[in-house]
Parts: sequence; structure tokens; C-alpha cells
Amino acid sequence: MAKQERAVRTRRAVLEAAAHVIGAHGYQAATMAEIIQRAGVTKGAVYFHFTSKDALARAVVTEQSRPFLPQVSESRLQDAIDFTHRVALALRSDALLQAGTRIAVETTFSEDPLMPYRAWTDIITTIFTEARGNGELLRSVVPDRAAEFFVAAYMGVQLFSRAATNRADLPERVTALWRHTLPGLASPGALGHLDPQGRSVQAAV
Repeated sequence: MAKQERAVRTRRAVLEAAAHVIGAHGYQAATMAEIIQRAGVTKGAVYFHFTSKDALARAVVTEQSRPFLPQVSESRLQDAIDFTHRVALALRSDALLQAGTRIAVETTFSEDPLMPYRAWTDIITTIFTEARGNGELLRSVVPDRAAEFFVAAYMGVQLFSRAATNRADLPERVTALWRHTLPGLASPGALGHLDPQGRSVQAAV
């Protein structure tokens, strides 16, 4: 049991070190040697968990969305709004999220891009599907296509915010995104009850 717990801690330390190094220098410039040094573990321990930098990057992409499970309330659309604001707030300081975004951008034009979008799209698709079941979506909205569109727009918004203000204004930009997209998503009965600013943002202020 102690050995298993040590292995879990080592893996986590390597992931966090990789996130910080990639976040600081970029995926292409990051080296395994620098990641090993920052993690404070042996080379063998790192390669026991991750056989290459590519494998390590894929693990970062996979891990980044796990802490952000959406809450469930009577309004699934409001849950979606709140969820995206929680991610927006975390993007300003969460090394795994920042590294995952950088990996995605840098590998977009490679033969084998590392895409974190699938996990986020699956989460939003589930929420939109349940929102449709609650009567919150317009009949013309197809949940998986709407989710893919929204995640693509969200990715663009957060990259724009990163370039403009180092994500300082990201919550405001996410609010603007929802203000512009909700009329094309929400049924008239649901639209008036939704807060595009997000309950999580208001609670954090």
C-alpha cells in the first residue's frame, strides 16, 4: 500500500512539474530533463510512469478536466454557464489547465495533435442533452453539435483573453460569450431565468 501511494505521489509530482515547465516554455521547448529536475524524482521513476514526453503531454491533457465536474441543479443550462466560469477562473492559475491549452495550440498543426477539446465537448454535450430533456433548449438545437460549437468558441475566447490581458478579463469575456449564444440555445421559458455571469463568479467576488 505504501509503495502504491508513493507511486501515485510520484506520478502527480511529475504531472505538475510538466505542467509548470510546459506552461513556462511551451510544449516543444520543454525537455524531460527539466521536468525531471523540477519534479525532484529520478529519471527511472519518471519513465516508469511516462515512456516519452508525448505520453506525458497526453496525461496532462487527460488530467486537466478531471477536477471540474459540473454541479447538478434544476437548470442544466445554468450549470453549464457556472461550469465554464469555474474553468475560466481556474485558467488564470491552474498549471495543468494552462499547459493543456498550450499543448493543444502547439500541436494543432502536427500530424497527431493532442486535443483536450474532446473531454470538454463530452461534458458540455451531456449537460446540453439533459437541458433538452428539461425543456431548456430550443427544439432546433442538436446538443452534440451545439456543444462542439460552444467549446470551439470558448477556446478562441480564452486564447484571445490570454493574448490581451493574460486571462485577467476571461470571466467577463465568458459572460459576453454566453450573452451572445444563449438566445440561440435556450427556450424562451428558460432564457429569462439564466444568469450569463455565472453563480460561481458572483460567489468568488
